[in-house]
Amino acid sequence: MIKMTNEELTERRKSRGRFADMDRLPVCAVLDNIRSLYNVGSIFRTADAVFIRELILTGYTPKPPRKEIDKTALGATSTVPWRYFRSPLEGLKTLKSEGYLLCGLEVTHGSVPLHSWKLPTGPLALVAGNEVVGVSADVLRMCEHVLEIPMYGSKDSLNVAVAVGIALYELSRRFRSQNAQH
Repeated sequence: MIKMTNEELTERRKSRGRFADMDRLPVCAVLDNIRSLYNVGSIFRTADAVFIRELILTGYTPKPPRKEIDKTALGATSTVPWRYFRSPLEGLKTLKSEGYLLCGLEVTHGSVPLHSWKLPTGPLALVAGNEVVGVSADVLRMCEHVLEIPMYGSKDSLNVAVAVGIALYELSRRFRSQNAQH
């Protein structure tokens, strides 16, 4: 195997056609008071990679333009649609009114492993929480489902950017597989 050059990768991206003509994944990611600018940038980059509809930044989550976000986003802040809501609850109420199913990404007594959860027929909003306290209790109460990433080692959580990346790729795989069958 020979690794592709940057020029080959650029041509490959160009040959995929115009992004406006492509269907975005019917998922938006909601960031509930994420504090790290680098985590936010990383989530922007992953959001671009799986081509989600939108990223929702809430509370004290930092928003572009910020050099620390750009450092890890590598330009994704200009390719991923995003909105900011001062209140996470306000953002979720808006998404609910737009037809999104609200799903927390958290470990609770009633959470369901992401890989075994039945996909909805409509769009979903995946809510990820603060690096220390996770998804806030008020936000969790608004969620219709709570999904978890099973943990097998001694730690009971992942870095928020890693967790969002795993969840978005799993949702992307399942939604795109489901749509390919129809």
